[in-house]
Amino acid sequence: MFGLERLIPIGIRPRRSHGARAVVTGAGSGIGRAFALEIAERGGQVICADIDESRADETVALIERNHPGAAHAFRCDVSRREEVEVLARFAESLFERPVTLVVNNAGVGIGGKPVGEIGFDDWEWALGINLWGVVHGCEIFAPQLRAARRGGIINVASAAAFAAAPSMAVYNASKAAVLSLSETMAAEMSGTGVAITVLCPTFVKTNVARDGRITPQSARLAETIMRLTGSSPDSVARTTLDAHDRGQLYVLPQLDAHLIWLLKRYFPAQYTYALGLLDRLLPQEDSTTTDRTSVSDKTGV
Repeated sequence: MFGLERLIPIGIRPRRSHGARAVVTGAGSGIGRAFALEIAERGGQVICADIDESRADETVALIERNHPGAAHAFRCDVSRREEVEVLARFAESLFERPVTLVVNNAGVGIGGKPVGEIGFDDWEWALGINLWGVVHGCEIFAPQLRAARRGGIINVASAAAFAAAPSMAVYNASKAAVLSLSETMAAEMSGTGVAITVLCPTFVKTNVARDGRITPQSARLAETIMRLTGSSPDSVARTTLDAHDRGQLYVLPQLDAHLIWLLKRYFPAQYTYALGLLDRLLPQEDSTTTDRTSVSDKTGV
């Protein structure tokens, strides 16, 4: 604040992501896998948690090639509080000390229907993972970090948290809640030595469009945009960990995320009108939806 941070020698700043004892959820693919790999590269130990244990094992195998003993797989459904509690106990037992970094990354994609046609089953399914999964991770691990007075939490949200795109109400609402939760925790943790960072990317090259509950036309559009403009998970993970080391709250790793943030803030009425007009001009989705469920990290916009 007021530029005083520039007076602090770089070497004195806490490098929370280096040598961390970390837990990453949704570590079986995408951004979660990229976080786990990068944390290991920075000399850390990481528990790769995922609802699909085989995917978590794959991530561990990738890490073990260069960093033997640095990674451990753990099956965890983050929507179930008791499973996250078991994950926390496993981490404390494995590390023999409290964790120093928690990356609440597990999430699922959902979209393509307007409010009123979504259905309560889809609301409950997506909020159980995208919101309650993060709530569980924060509520269970925050006391350990606060007591240790060091470390940090990275919550993976999305630019959808503020973009408010039509036909994405469930996803938007879940990510907006994660953003607000992160902002609140940053205030609560101020002065404790614990940093809170929230990641809000636009499109990242993951499998969000294939493995979520997304209508076919919306999935095809998302896959096309990701292929043409999406950032790599590796670059997003590195950028976020570097920002976390600096104590940065918001991470918007792409130019379009910054543009949406500014437009929504300074021209809210015009932004909403233009977004609605664009939505009406696009081909409309039929009532067909996929019945596929995602099992791991599926974070995009």
